[in-house]
Amino acid sequence: MTVFYSNLVTIARLERNPTVKEEIKQKKNLFGDNVTFGFLGYPISQAADITAFQADLVPVGDDQLPQIELTREIVRKFNQIYGQTLKEPEPRIGRFPRVKGLDGNKMSKSLSNAIYLADSPEIIKKKILSAITDTEKIRLKDKGHPDICTVYHYHEMFSAEELEMIGNECKKGDRGCVQCKKQLAQNIINKLSPIREKRLYYQERRKLVEEILYEGTKKARQVAQATMLEVREAMKLYSGVS
Repeated sequence: MTVFYSNLVTIARLERNPTVKEEIKQKKNLFGDNVTFGFLGYPISQAADITAFQADLVPVGDDQLPQIELTREIVRKFNQIYGQTLKEPEPRIGRFPRVKGLDGNKMSKSLSNAIYLADSPEIIKKKILSAITDTEKIRLKDKGHPDICTVYHYHEMFSAEELEMIGNECKKGDRGCVQCKKQLAQNIINKLSPIREKRLYYQERRKLVEEILYEGTKKARQVAQATMLEVREAMKLYSGVS
């Protein structure tokens, strides 16, 4: 499907994608002036993954909205040319549309500014202690500005019951950044602990994971093959499966 869709999208359209433009800017030292189509065109591959399963709702962060909109454009153009064949998906944005990295920038594996589900409590504590806080709060008793603090941004996700108290203490200068970070680290550890335990469970049972992946792949292939059959019939191509 990626090959089919590539004929429906221009390079100029791909270059207007704000998320791709931002990532190209971040990786300027890697690409220089030569951006590969594999990077520029990956939203087309994402569109193929979405439409192959006739997805009508896709959970994303707000930085992925341009990709979903491109998918919708592709679906509309395909259906206009070949008839009503594919579903036009809608994005589903959660309570936290975008999570900042620990350095205040966009979270990215390449920037090493993220917390991973596999991180141990010790690693989580170390990462949180290095997180960027309010740069205007220099001393313990300085009044803080939670709205510009990366640590408070994480408190909003992991410290809901204590959030009002944390914000008020910060604004009054009654809360130090180290104390705030330690509290956040513990809350994150508590929240991720069941996930980490489940991850370790499957990590020690690789055969079971392979079986789950095999069964999931088999089911996914059946759905995708049915979609490809519809696509090829709409395009008056042969009726085989992918």
